[in-house]
Amino acid sequence: MRQLRGIPAGHGPRVVAIGGGHGLASTLKALRRVTDNLTAVVGVSDDGGSSGRLRQEFSVLPPGDLRMALDALCGDDTWGRTWSRVVQHRFGGTGDLNGHSLGNLLIMSLWEETGDVVAGLDWVAALLGAQGRVLPVSLTPLEIVADVAGLDDQRPDAVATVRGQVAVATTHGVVRAIRVDPDEPSACPEALDAIAEADMIVLGPGSWFTSVIAPLLVEELAQAVAESPAKRVVVLNLVAQKGETTGFTAADYISALTGHIPGFTADAVVADPRSVADPAGLAQRCADELGAELVVRPVAAPHGRDTHDPDLLAAAFAEISGRDRIAPWR
Repeated sequence: MRQLRGIPAGHGPRVVAIGGGHGLASTLKALRRVTDNLTAVVGVSDDGGSSGRLRQEFSVLPPGDLRMALDALCGDDTWGRTWSRVVQHRFGGTGDLNGHSLGNLLIMSLWEETGDVVAGLDWVAALLGAQGRVLPVSLTPLEIVADVAGLDDQRPDAVATVRGQVAVATTHGVVRAIRVDPDEPSACPEALDAIAEADMIVLGPGSWFTSVIAPLLVEELAQAVAESPAKRVVVLNLVAQKGETTGFTAADYISALTGHIPGFTADAVVADPRSVADPAGLAQRCADELGAELVVRPVAAPHGRDTHDPDLLAAAFAEISGRDRIAPWR
């Protein structure tokens, strides 16, 4: 199958968003309003649902978070809206297709046809008319391994090992630390190139341990972020996620990030005012631990506290990036 000659670059600031799942999708929908030069660098540790089944059967990268990122980059025209629905379609029935996402199967098909993970994703992006590029953190499927306390009621301080993204994300214990297996995976070369050329790098929101921190445990990727001259922006979650971050405050997100990625610095931390109980204390924590300015802006969707509003988050990104206007949603 003929290889694509890469995804055409836009003319706006070069922005890289790192993460996975619904959090990354929210960021991408907001960034679409700020730039047309956007790359998503997506975690590859999912082991649940359709992704987990395909990963286990075919020994491939889990495609689900990659699919969600591609969906978030679909245009807001008839073509984009149609393909957005198609790639998110899940099969019913009682056979082997039950629960599988068509988008996951489409990505799998292009991987098999091209024999190349990045080329396959570029082909899917071209088909969807995606306004940006989607790349994996690594070309190796990763497993998340966590140290979790509180699983034994008789020994609440005892720490147990929990393996797998779904198990960690839904644990009823307290996540103390995470790591990835294999412990020294190579980063996707194209992702490293995008980070090196970026004007702004965005991390978060999302499942804090399994989607936000986990990609930076790929040492080559974390090093590339540290060495990049780009502005680094961290977006805090609006509410604590039941399971891996139960009971988290805004400051806890900062501590978890710096605890796992020593020396990580940022230029700005974005938080919604309803999620910050102590703005002055959080601002000091951001300055002390990250060297970052706290940017408190209303970024939550009006209909609920647990979802970021694309327009409001885009306004915060535009302010941080120094853009005078927000690009129209395309």
